[in-house]
Amino acid sequence: MAFPIVPLLMLALPLAEIAVFVLVGSHIGVLATIGLVVATTILGAVLLRIQGFGILARMRETMDAGGSPGRDLVHGLMIMLAGVLLLVPGFITDVIGLLLFIPPVRDLGWRLIKSRITVVTATAGPGFANRRGRGRTIDLDTGDYARDMDEEPQSPPRRPRIEDDR
Repeated sequence: MAFPIVPLLMLALPLAEIAVFVLVGSHIGVLATIGLVVATTILGAVLLRIQGFGILARMRETMDAGGSPGRDLVHGLMIMLAGVLLLVPGFITDVIGLLLFIPPVRDLGWRLIKSRITVVTATAGPGFANRRGRGRTIDLDTGDYARDMDEEPQSPPRRPRIEDDR
């Protein structure tokens, strides 16, 4: 039976973050440590905005060219994870988050998980949403449909025509 690593990481990461806070705080002081945490949070928000919009533009270009945006989707996910890691107070998560903002590191991550991801593409066009109907579209009004087979379809009430005397 494999040992679950996620619960171990969820327990070890906060303890490691506290230890790093104590070490950094003892070397540079409490206020400088808090300032550094706030600065990395602001830096993360700025980088998330800049690189996030860049990834969205590349995804749009890839899709407009008819390609599959699988790589860009994974890069976008890594950038979003990097932003979240930078928003979480702590130096270990900040280092991991900053590393994920570097494109070669994201490319390495993409190469490691590319074989495990299947990108399914679908094209929208005539008949795309109606593949079961084999191209037929049946348009019914509310009175043309009856739930029970014994029930007769009822025609909707007619609105009186009002003619303009102008």
